[in-house]
Amino acid sequence: MKAFYAQEQKRHDPKAFLSSGAPQPNPEKPERVERLLAGARAAGCTIERPKDHGLGPVAAVHTPEYLDFLEYIFARWQRIEGASAEVIPNIHPIARNGAYPASAVGQAGYHMADTACPISGETWQSALWSAWSAVEATEAVVAGAPAAYALCRPPGHHAFADVAGGFCFINNSAVAAQALRKAAARVAILDVDLHHGNGTQGIFYARPDVLTVSLHADPVRFYPFFWGYADERGEDAGLGYNLNLPLPRKSGDADFLEALATAFQRIRAFSPDALVVALGLDAFEGDPFGGLSVTTSGFSRIGEAIARLGLPTVIVQEGGYLCDELGDNLTAFLTGFGGTHKR
Repeated sequence: MKAFYAQEQKRHDPKAFLSSGAPQPNPEKPERVERLLAGARAAGCTIERPKDHGLGPVAAVHTPEYLDFLEYIFARWQRIEGASAEVIPNIHPIARNGAYPASAVGQAGYHMADTACPISGETWQSALWSAWSAVEATEAVVAGAPAAYALCRPPGHHAFADVAGGFCFINNSAVAAQALRKAAARVAILDVDLHHGNGTQGIFYARPDVLTVSLHADPVRFYPFFWGYADERGEDAGLGYNLNLPLPRKSGDADFLEALATAFQRIRAFSPDALVVALGLDAFEGDPFGGLSVTTSGFSRIGEAIARLGLPTVIVQEGGYLCDELGDNLTAFLTGFGGTHKR
């Protein structure tokens, strides 16, 4: 399987975020890249550099207002006397009804859902190259590859059309799905990250051409808290095209695979022409976030089960944080997925 990654993706290096109000080191560290690269190589992947795809694929799912903000906010922020070293919002609007402040501080609050996505001078380019890795993997699948892996870092599934959040800036899975739509009438996104893919859901919530399905820790006491409930089914033309499968905390392999079977039933009913897997490895039992209890061998079974859908598949990296088994978990998933395809 081909894997795509650009070294610029490692330059984004967020320093902190707030957890329960207290500053903590940001867990979305550049070192994740080395662990994931090692895991992809161990699974037999060849690593290729994506090309610059321009803003077109990104602008297909994000507003121009938001992309302009991401590109220029750091330089503007540096002109504020006494401002923090990274762009971190200190105000969040409780309503976004058309008013748009000129202030950099106000716009940061408007476009950033939380404090987990600080923006530095390297963030914009890192996020672009991350998205371009997803586009390159998509092009490989459209050209005939049964599957391709995009090592997307920073991740993307918490980014809405005009809001960053949860370590995410550009929604790489949404970018991949929209790019697939050029060759596929219907695309399904299957998100297996520990956290609900709220940004991905939001981007496609009113659309019937992209089915969004997410397995995740129950948000009633877990990030992102306000999205990810089973009664969120889509709206307008997209009603019935969103499925959330929240799992109790510490659910392990058996529960995850059972929920996955339900996800497959909905995906088959949708009859997609292609699939995007938003691959979070943070459902692992030893992940620092500690929400679910999937094992390394469980990731192999998950990969094998998804491959049995028999769909052209773009695998987009989402979460999965620093622990000794991070690379092994990626190897397990990709080996399980690829092993099934070889039969």
